[in-house]
Amino acid sequence: MKHSMKGFTLIELMIVVAIIGILAAIAYPSYQSSVEKARRSDAQGALLGLANAMERHFTANNSYLGAGSPNTGSPSIYPNEVPMDGSTKFYDLTIAAATASTYTLRATPKNGQAGNGILELTSTGIRTWDKDNDGSATDPWD
Repeated sequence: MKHSMKGFTLIELMIVVAIIGILAAIAYPSYQSSVEKARRSDAQGALLGLANAMERHFTANNSYLGAGSPNTGSPSIYPNEVPMDGSTKFYDLTIAAATASTYTLRATPKNGQAGNGILELTSTGIRTWDKDNDGSATDPWD
C-alpha cells in the first residue's frame, strides 16, 4: 500500500512568510505616506473653507477682525479641527493673524499627523507648508 503525503514542508512555509514580510516592509511605508498626504489634503481643503468663511465675515462686517477668539485664535465662524466629521482629529485650525484688511490662517498638525509641519493660507492666496517642520512655513503646498 502506497502512502501519499499531502501538505507543505516547513521550508516552504518559511519561504512564504519571508516573501510576505518583504512585501509588507516595502508596502507599509508607502501606505503611511499616502495616509499623511490625504490628511494634509483634507487640512488644505479646510483652510480654503475657512478662507471662504473669512470672506463672508468681511462682507458682513467690512473687516476680518472678530472672526475668531482673540485669546486662542480659534475661529468662531468655522470648525476649528480637521477632519470635521466625528473621526480622530489631525489638525487644529486657527486664525494666526487678522487685521481689518488681511488675515493668515493656520492648520497645525496633531495626533498621528504631528511633526508633519504647519500649513498656512493668507488673504492674498499665498499657500505655504513647513515641509521640514523647522517652524517656518516657506514651501508651497504640494
